[in-house]
Amino acid sequence: MSRDNFIYKNIPNFFTLMNLLSGAIAIVLTFEGRNNLALASYFIYIAAVFDFFDGFAARTLKAISPVGKELDSLADMISFGLAPSMIVYQLLKYSLQIKQFSFSLPFSDILILFSALLIAIFSAIRLAKFNVDTRQTESFLGLATPACAMLIASIPLIAEFNPIDRLVLFPDISRNIYFFLGLVLFEAFIVKPFFLVPLVILLSSLLVLEIPMFSMKFKTLSFEDNRLKFYFLICSFLFFISIQVLAIPLIFILYITFSFFDNMLSKRLKKRTEQNLDRLFME
Repeated sequence: MSRDNFIYKNIPNFFTLMNLLSGAIAIVLTFEGRNNLALASYFIYIAAVFDFFDGFAARTLKAISPVGKELDSLADMISFGLAPSMIVYQLLKYSLQIKQFSFSLPFSDILILFSALLIAIFSAIRLAKFNVDTRQTESFLGLATPACAMLIASIPLIAEFNPIDRLVLFPDISRNIYFFLGLVLFEAFIVKPFFLVPLVILLSSLLVLEIPMFSMKFKTLSFEDNRLKFYFLICSFLFFISIQVLAIPLIFILYITFSFFDNMLSKRLKKRTEQNLDRLFME
C-alpha cells in the first residue's frame, strides 16, 4: 500500500477516533445509573488501548501529521479529561445522596461536586502545554492524562470488587493480599468525599507540575531501547494477575516510583558525562 494512500495515512486517526468514541460512551454511561459506572470505567481503559495504538501506528507508519496531533489531544480531552471528571462527579453525587443537581443545594455540596471538574480543567491545561512543549518528545513533564484517567477509572471497579468471586488466578495469595491491605474496609471509604476530593487535588497538581515521568511510547520493540518500559510492564503484569483490579493503584505508584528513579539516574549520568567532558578539555 502506498504511503500516500488516503487510508494508509489515516490509520492512526481511525484509532484516535475510536479513542474519542470510547470516551464519549464512558460519559454517557456515567449518567445511566450507579451500576453503569464500572462499565464506564472499562470504556476509559478501552480508550487508553486505542490511544496507545494511534501513537504506535503513527510512528510505525510514519503517518504523523499536525491534524493527527490536534485530533489526538481533542480525543484525550474527552476520554481522559472529561470522562474521569464525570465518574468522580457521579461518585460524589451518590456519596452525598443527591438525586439531582441544583444551585439551591448547600454551597459546600456544590463545591464538593464541582471539585470533580478540576480533572477536566487541568487535563486541558496539560494537553495544551504538551502540544507546544518541545521538551516532551521522549518523556513527559507532569502526569500523562491517560495515567490519571485510568487511576480514577479504577475507583468504581475497586468499590464493587468481591475477592470471593473475582480472584481467579492465585486465589489464596490474592485473597491474603486483599485482606492484608485492608481493602475490605477501604472500599467503604474510597468513594467518599474526604478521599475523592484530596485525590482530585493531588492528581490535578501532578498533571501540570513539571515532574519528569517516562513515556510508554515505543519507537521500536528492542529491549535495550525500552528496558525501563519492559521492566515496568512485567511488574505491572505480575501485580495484575495476582490481585487484578486492586493492582491499578499499586501500578500507578510503581509508575511514579520508576519515573523518579529514572530521573535520578538520568541526572547522574548527565553529570558524569559533563564531568568527563570537562576533564577531557582541561587535559
